[in-house]
Amino acid sequence: DEEFYLVKWRGYPSSANTWEPRRNLRCRGLLQQLHADLARAPGGPVRPGPRGLPARAVSYLAQKAEQRRALRRWERHLNRTRSHLGRIAVENEVDLHGPPRDFVYVNEYKVGAGVALTPVTAGCECRDCLAEATLAGGCCPGASRNRFAYNEAGQVRIRAGLPIYECNSRCRCGAECPNRVVQRGIRYDLCIFRTGDGRGWGVRTLQRIRKNSFVMEYVGEVSPTGVCDTGVCVIQVCVWVCLTCLGVSGVMGVAHWGGCGSLGGVAHPPGVSHLSVWAGQCDPNLQVYNVFIENLDQRLPRIALFATRPIRAGEELTFDYNMH
Repeated sequence: DEEFYLVKWRGYPSSANTWEPRRNLRCRGLLQQLHADLARAPGGPVRPGPRGLPARAVSYLAQKAEQRRALRRWERHLNRTRSHLGRIAVENEVDLHGPPRDFVYVNEYKVGAGVALTPVTAGCECRDCLAEATLAGGCCPGASRNRFAYNEAGQVRIRAGLPIYECNSRCRCGAECPNRVVQRGIRYDLCIFRTGDGRGWGVRTLQRIRKNSFVMEYVGEVSPTGVCDTGVCVIQVCVWVCLTCLGVSGVMGVAHWGGCGSLGGVAHPPGVSHLSVWAGQCDPNLQVYNVFIENLDQRLPRIALFATRPIRAGEELTFDYNMH
């Protein structure tokens, strides 16, 4: 028996759809996707019969097609909005959820009303920040009596818990200074994906990440109390966003859907995020560091996430909210 497929031709209306035998089709990826969708159809896997597909399967395939179009639109929006090198992909092969509602993508944290930051008033005069970091008071970390955080490859070399002081807008050095790692943004391609075990949305890397490398920043809105109590949350690609704290809000990069909470004054989805590792149930692959660049207020650091070990391409990114 020969299988026939109803084909919607790109650029033509549905009235131009035609039935085509399998031998005429040269779209292996679409065929694999179709059969994968049928295998995951609600009510159990579906196999075509002499009369074609049952109505429930046809309805499900139409919904999946619309969902994928919505996710592709969201993906294009994220990539138009991002200010970092790493690209963002979006994928949901688990259910029919589309892009999160009330989502606002931002590249850095937002300062809420009533919050006063402490801006830097001076910068370093280094010609070679890495070389001069070993001198007494050398570069920005030395000026604040802290260690230079990075090696020549931009990997963090200080233990977790110690602050990172990067060069700022008043420094003499340029954008390629080895002490400007976090501020250069995400360098890796990442994928927002729907998890298959009920945890909502997660983030995985599409590229191999070296141990101690900067991966992403945890951003959100800084409020006077450090807590967002509005309850409207959204995700960015590597950042989740609490909308109503500011009308637009911040984002955190690798978490799952939840309510609002706080972390070092940064609004974020709380509760049960897979990024928030549940009491020893998994081994987080990211470590939190407090970073100071343009603002020196110790209460309001930028929250950066660095790889605790080599991370394989395709691996989900996780961290522990209780890390220090």
